[in-house]
Amino acid sequence: MRLMEAAFDPAYGEAWSTAQLLTLFALPSARVCVAWDGEQACGFSAARIAGPESELLLLAVDPVRRGHGVGAALMKDWQDWAKGQGAEDYFLEMRADNDAIHLYENVGFSECGRRPAYYRGGDGVLRDAITMRRIS
Repeated sequence: MRLMEAAFDPAYGEAWSTAQLLTLFALPSARVCVAWDGEQACGFSAARIAGPESELLLLAVDPVRRGHGVGAALMKDWQDWAKGQGAEDYFLEMRADNDAIHLYENVGFSECGRRPAYYRGGDGVLRDAITMRRIS
């Protein structure tokens, strides 16, 4: 939870609760991967798979480790795992003004859908959701 709270700005309400994470851990179709710097967790991803599709549910990188390849390594790990499970399509959804869009585009994702005014941050501002897809 330390990493969850550090990685997600509370203004947007994107961090998951402990209860949500525990529910995810119980799903046989889900996987959580933690990136380590020595003995310190510096990032994690959470994903699930359904048939030929896999969805990235969360990607978190400690703000002090951003820009050092942690996010890209977690993305690769997720896609390698999903491919091994038979996935051919990879999806994720993000807030339209999230800086992580550059990471996702750099690893081959592109916008395939948009939900106008989908997210409401703690500041009350409505923001679009972007769905991104990468085909293997």
